[in-house]
Amino acid sequence: MAKTQVLTPTSQPIAELGELNYVQTRVVSLRADLLERNRIVAYNKNSNMGWSFDLLRTQVLKIMEENGWRTLAITSPTPEAGKTVVAINLAMSIAHHTTKTALLVDFDLRRPKVGAYLGLPMEQSLNDLLAGEASLQDVLVNPSLPRFVVLPTRRPVLHSTEVLSSSGVGNLITDLRERYDSRIVIFDLPPLLSTDDAIAVLPKVDCVLLVVANGMNSKKEIEDCLHHLPAANLIGTVLNKAQIESRTYSY
Repeated sequence: MAKTQVLTPTSQPIAELGELNYVQTRVVSLRADLLERNRIVAYNKNSNMGWSFDLLRTQVLKIMEENGWRTLAITSPTPEAGKTVVAINLAMSIAHHTTKTALLVDFDLRRPKVGAYLGLPMEQSLNDLLAGEASLQDVLVNPSLPRFVVLPTRRPVLHSTEVLSSSGVGNLITDLRERYDSRIVIFDLPPLLSTDDAIAVLPKVDCVLLVVANGMNSKKEIEDCLHHLPAANLIGTVLNKAQIESRTYSY
């Protein structure tokens, strides 16, 4: 469970984006056992297990709304910090408890995990969009949760830094951000210190959330991340994998 603390293979061009119609978006059912195994606790809006992500949602959206931000990148210093789990749970919390649509994009092109964590069918994914072999509406998936849409990545992408730096990806980010005022777009990025992929994307998004693993990430790693992240756009830090007491009181 996350404890939150908010502080101040192709590189071909992307296909022409057509009109996006959610009626055409694939709707798939999720397996409760798989979600539980992957620590996706926010899917059930009536469960008390997702309270920390609800708190994170409230804090994050407050700052984003104050600044007019609608795109959020989530990264971590190193692998295995739990950033993907945080990204999925946060997106679900936004979809459940607000009037906004949450769109989760798997931009960890070297080690994509969002689709696998959710158990999504990925006959078509971001890979096909990048290769010009599918349109945007073909690759979006609705995991049977209103106002929650996922753009998964099926397999690692070659030359990922070049792809993420491309004008095509920049245009995609702009289109996802601007098409609907009520949409929050969350990008699951690679770890900041493992490659330069995240650095290639960060200038294209409004703000960033840093996920730090308790007992795993060193002070130096965190400081190195802060050196790369613009202070004005760092929306906060999540302390993940911390042992916290169970909540026994509820309204």
